Amino acid sequence: MQKLLPDLGLRPEATHLKISSADGFFETIPLEKIMSDERVMLCYAWDGVPLLTKHGFPLRIYIPDLYGMKQPKWIQQIEATAEWEPGYWVVRGWSREARMDTTSVIDTVAVNEGITGEGGATLVPIGGIAFAGARGVSRVEVRVDDGEWQQAQLRQPLSGMTWSLWRYDWAFQPGEHTFTVRSIDGTGAVQTAETSPPHPEGATGWHRRSQSL
Repeated sequence: MQKLLPDLGLRPEATHLKISSADGFFETIPLEKIMSDERVMLCYAWDGVPLLTKHGFPLRIYIPDLYGMKQPKWIQQIEATAEWEPGYWVVRGWSREARMDTTSVIDTVAVNEGITGEGGATLVPIGGIAFAGARGVSRVEVRVDDGEWQQAQLRQPLSGMTWSLWRYDWAFQPGEHTFTVRSIDGTGAVQTAETSPPHPEGATGWHRRSQSL
């Protein structure tokens, strides 16, 4: 989007772009954000194919590291303004910044897919996903009950903007167990353990899964 700015004939006092959608949604984006990050883009196609209506045709904006509430689809109008204006969801009490929180999830404890490890021990694959927006995920750790944190294996993500798949092979022990996962983003910041609901800044907290084995 940086390349478009010189062609827009913006006045010197312009500081933001107000982007409005066909469904009444709108968001205000600082010009400073666009000028500082070349990854901010207006999108009309994916892999050379025009966007489907459900994905935002004819035009949507992509802004790394922010939740979708800051990224209008079905864009009809872009207006330059001299001041910030609260967007559709900000007016309704949601976050002004909407920066993606680091998150990780346990999707499976694959008891029926155990493998034999060294010494004949049965290993149970535990796996899931982790995400930290444009910051990326550098490490995922798993804890069983009150034990020590153990590093999981990370699969190379498809890009710096996609989910990371992780896996930890746990030495099986019968009984009731609680599995906990946390991730560390690309800056080295550990996912917060503090639990909060989605409103207004995005859900946080470590994901736990209890299971009788």
